[in-house]
Amino acid sequence: MRIVVNTRLLLSGKLEGIGWFTHETLSRIVKAHPEHRFIFLFDRAFDTKSIYADNVEGAVLFPPTRHPLLYRLWFNWLLPRKLKALKADAFISPDGYLSLRSNVPTLAVMHDLNFEHHPEDLPKAYRDYYRSYFPRFAKHATRLATVSDYSRQDIVRTYGVPENRIDVVHNGVGDVYRPLTAAEKEDAVREFTGGDPYLICIGSLNPRKNIARLLQAFDKLMEEHPSDLRLLIVGERMWHDAHMERTWKGMRHKDRVIFTGRLQQARLHRALGGATALAFVSYFEGFGIPVAEAMRCGVPVVAANATSLPEVAGDAAHYCDPFSVDDIARALHEVCSDAALRERLSRAGIERAQRYTWENAAEALWKSFERMMDDATKR
Repeated sequence: MRIVVNTRLLLSGKLEGIGWFTHETLSRIVKAHPEHRFIFLFDRAFDTKSIYADNVEGAVLFPPTRHPLLYRLWFNWLLPRKLKALKADAFISPDGYLSLRSNVPTLAVMHDLNFEHHPEDLPKAYRDYYRSYFPRFAKHATRLATVSDYSRQDIVRTYGVPENRIDVVHNGVGDVYRPLTAAEKEDAVREFTGGDPYLICIGSLNPRKNIARLLQAFDKLMEEHPSDLRLLIVGERMWHDAHMERTWKGMRHKDRVIFTGRLQQARLHRALGGATALAFVSYFEGFGIPVAEAMRCGVPVVAANATSLPEVAGDAAHYCDPFSVDDIARALHEVCSDAALRERLSRAGIERAQRYTWENAAEALWKSFERMMDDATKR
């Protein structure tokens, strides 16, 4: 078969959540299936390192797509012509976008529907596009995959897609993530805070990551339980978040907060591995990869008791209400002040993280693809 893959988020050196999913699963799938020809479709010049095997070729379809107007042009008009020109037998879209004007059998991966439940978190042009097109994408795709059972049930409820048309493909954790040695932890603490213990929060800075309430909770923690603890926030800004900016300006202990921006994977591993705990209080997640990464590193997790996070972390996290500053502060204090609790969470996390491998994810995605092709023959 000639399988075309939407790889527009496969940006070398700039991989985010869906980009990592694309890289980790496709790099394994193409090597495991040399009997097929894969055409990776980029929207800009690409790094040849993304061509993972001899049965892969790269193609570019301009222009770069980073705005809803260009989404419409690229997916509605340019993509169907390109699929025809490439003589595609099937199409895989790891970011869920597809063409409504093509009847090529399609597997679309929809990671979450945050935009349906919290449209206020996105700029108007983006939320209007997502809420207009993704319901149609869900119905048009031959088959869907998503990253948690929570997201599968959400797609069923929100879009009315039959559950038996949706497969769960859990995210994995990169091989770089492992517990740091005691000496490595000391080095990491010196590198990121000059020697002070720290909490870490990882994720692109958009409203659903709940950074504003985390900052308020950290301020409250410092007021009620003064210490040399710091808060390390890792990630690039996605959208303007006025609430976070107002909160930041009003903090009494902003000198204890460090924004690192985006970190490359090896440095991110050091930052995560040296932390006292991960603070992941996002109020909406399809999966929450940093939680699985922290568990693999043996780092205790404070997580929101919301959406997919209890499914992913199970008994390996200490939970809080993401909409309550007081409850976030409570959970942070309990983990920071209780060594026995941290040890229990660390052990439970290492054990639970074993289920989240990219090998498992790649195998599950390929099985979903095979089911999609079976579905296509029945249509």
